[in-house]
Amino acid sequence: MDTDIIKLILDWEGNMKRVSLLVAGYWLLITGCFVHAGQSEPNDVNSLADLSSCLRYAEMHNAALAASFEEWQMAIEQIPQAKALPDPKFTYKLETRRQPHGQTFGVSQMLPWFGTIEAATGMASATEQAAQQRYQSQRLKLFSEVKQAFYDYAFLARQLEIARANLELFRHFEEVARIRYAASQATQPDVIRAQIEIAAMENEIGNIERFREPVVARLNAILNRSADAPLAWPTQDEFKDVNLNHQQLVALLIRNNPQLHAKDFEIAAAQKSLELAKKKFYPQMEVGIEAMYQSEATMGDGRQPLYATVSFTLPLWRDSYRAGERGAAAQIRKVRQEKTQTQNDLVKDAQTVLYDYEAAVRKLKLYRDTLIPKTKELLAASENAYRTGAADFLSLIDAQRKLLEFELLYEEAVKNSRQKLAELEALAGVTFN
Repeated sequence: MDTDIIKLILDWEGNMKRVSLLVAGYWLLITGCFVHAGQSEPNDVNSLADLSSCLRYAEMHNAALAASFEEWQMAIEQIPQAKALPDPKFTYKLETRRQPHGQTFGVSQMLPWFGTIEAATGMASATEQAAQQRYQSQRLKLFSEVKQAFYDYAFLARQLEIARANLELFRHFEEVARIRYAASQATQPDVIRAQIEIAAMENEIGNIERFREPVVARLNAILNRSADAPLAWPTQDEFKDVNLNHQQLVALLIRNNPQLHAKDFEIAAAQKSLELAKKKFYPQMEVGIEAMYQSEATMGDGRQPLYATVSFTLPLWRDSYRAGERGAAAQIRKVRQEKTQTQNDLVKDAQTVLYDYEAAVRKLKLYRDTLIPKTKELLAASENAYRTGAADFLSLIDAQRKLLEFELLYEEAVKNSRQKLAELEALAGVTFN
């Protein structure tokens, strides 16, 4: 009794989860329709400045996700069709050799063999659940694509911030060089070197600002917006490391990945298809009723005849049925092999992405905790030494270039870490932070 209650609770929770997801999908679809009907782009350019806003917008507007949702709806509508009996049949017969003519009216219903409708309904239900999992997989894929593009855009924003900060620092060095040159403590080449660095940094800032257009166009394409629709510079929270090992990741993947769940339901659908193939060996029964109407001159006095009819199909072409059964069995084996290969590929990808993520995090910590602080110390010491004449201007410029390089490499490591984590989330079917 307790086992039955637990099973009912689990079934209820599973059905409620599917209903909630379906309602959410319909809400997103309807909301998207209203948005497109009213205005195709948000009025406030800053409304998509953070990742969560971009994810919500993509979920409501992305064309590929909407197509996957419609595929799921198509599969849902197959279930009531599978439950239905074949259409009833109406027959009319007219006797022509006697006068007046006799007429017969009949209605009949084909009844499939026992269990045929249940098997067809089970196959349609499993197909619908597989389509639901493919929708979930497409949703995870979309979120990963949004994150990849968003983090590229955020990296570009940080590049611009760092370049502008370095431009101001080079202008400061130029001013220091001018003061020392005016006091005959430095040579004119020091001032020229500073001006060269300023010009190079201004050119780099221009390149970054021009590169903004294709980066924004990529993110807009995923969001299903016009390529030239404006996007504010993105904002993002501080990166937080996630501790994962390979065994944990594989366990999450096997438990949550919708591609694997879709294959499970495809196997279930193929098994129901095999059941249907086996039903071909049994006859289908047709029951009906016929009413005859003839004149009294032909039939005499009395009530018109009423006939009950029963007929059966004759399943004679058994070689054909066996071929269908073998084909259905082959489909089961095929999908099982596809699931095995899919799982192997996912585990392989997860291991590779996890390695890349850990490598990016190690690099991030190296720059953040060691190289950048030490280079800042070097830069401060070099500036003090230059002011006192203990070091030349080239040493100061070299220290600043090294700091710029490490700051950019740090931001790139942050971007790579976030992007790899997004890939891991899509594989594992969970959000880590």
